[in-house]
Amino acid sequence: MAGVKKIPQRICIGCQSVHPKKELVRIVRTPEGEILLDLTGKKSGRGAYICRKPECFAAAVKGHRFAKAFQGPIDAALLENLRLQLFPSARAENEG
Repeated sequence: MAGVKKIPQRICIGCQSVHPKKELVRIVRTPEGEILLDLTGKKSGRGAYICRKPECFAAAVKGHRFAKAFQGPIDAALLENLRLQLFPSARAENEG
C-alpha cells in the first residue's frame, strides 16, 4: 500500500513563511566559508532558504537574517552580488 509522499517544507528567512522546498532558493555557506547560490539544493554546507521575491531578500538583509543563518557577519558587497544573481532585472533598474 503506497502512502502519501511528504513534501519537504522550509521557512523563508525573509518573510518567515513556510513554503515547499522546491519553491525556495537555497543560499549556502560552504565548509570553506564561501557563500553562494545553491540552485541544485545539494551543495554541502549550511543553507538558508529564501523566496524568489525581492521583498523577502530585502527583509532578510534588513533583519540581519543572513548573518544569523550563517552564524557570522556577511559582507554587504556579497549580499548585493547575491541579490543581483537572484534578481537580474534589478541590475537594469539600478543602471537605468
